[in-house]
Amino acid sequence: MPNPRGTPENLQPSQPKGEEPMTTSISFRCTELMKEAVKAQDDPAQFCRDAIQEKLDKQKQLE
Repeated sequence: MPNPRGTPENLQPSQPKGEEPMTTSISFRCTELMKEAVKAQDDPAQFCRDAIQEKLDKQKQLE
């Protein structure tokens, strides 16, 4: 009888998109309008990571 909960491959942790593993989380406050704009993205989490990394890269160039 097959497992009704899915295949064993579904139980494996997902692989990170970058070269470093994502082991921590961050939260911050924003306006409702910002939240809705981010949620409207195809991949909201990756959108936020890219935006933060872009800002950090720009800041590093100015130093």
